Amino acid sequence: MPEPVARSPISPAPPVKVEHGWEISTRRTDADPRIMDCTPLAKVLVLASTDGEVSRALGVPFGRAVRDEHGTLVVGSGPGEWLLLGPPGASAAVAGRVEEVPNEEMASVFEVTHGRALMRITGAKTVDLLAKVCGVDFSEEVTPDGAAFRSSVAKLVTDVVRDDLDGERSYLLHCERSSGQYLFDALIDAGDEFGIEVEGFAAPTT
Repeated sequence: MPEPVARSPISPAPPVKVEHGWEISTRRTDADPRIMDCTPLAKVLVLASTDGEVSRALGVPFGRAVRDEHGTLVVGSGPGEWLLLGPPGASAAVAGRVEEVPNEEMASVFEVTHGRALMRITGAKTVDLLAKVCGVDFSEEVTPDGAAFRSSVAKLVTDVVRDDLDGERSYLLHCERSSGQYLFDALIDAGDEFGIEVEGFAAPTT
């Protein structure tokens, strides 16, 4: 029997292939700005006390995002709430490292890879694009690289993480799966005047 194929709620732009068990676009572009569906990344949600062992092990406060020694992006997405993003297929390993932390507190770890949508917009013009759909100040002083917050983007509650790539400004946007296509389309619509293009998914190399 053929292996099951996972599909993002965001329709992939042709050409399309199956990689890491997901149907993905392989389109490449160096446009500024560009948008990528990153839904195949492993997503683990952690809920725990802000002053407990799990919080200390994660080491990332609310409002910040940092890559750990395993290359997992640890996002302090809310008070006592963390979103962990890893390579496709790594959710069990990412969750397992959290579950191995010795603690006596109540902590919950959820694998949410298939229940959420994730996208990335990259390029210098992303500031102007986001200013059209979100009221947050995206200046370097207020939201530098590593900043994380939850806000309304195109009238949708969205987790936003600034995660620059090789010195180029870049943002991850995370929302419920059912809203993924809407948010992706809204960002393309907002970026149309800046020449936005869709880029196919590429797994992180770290």
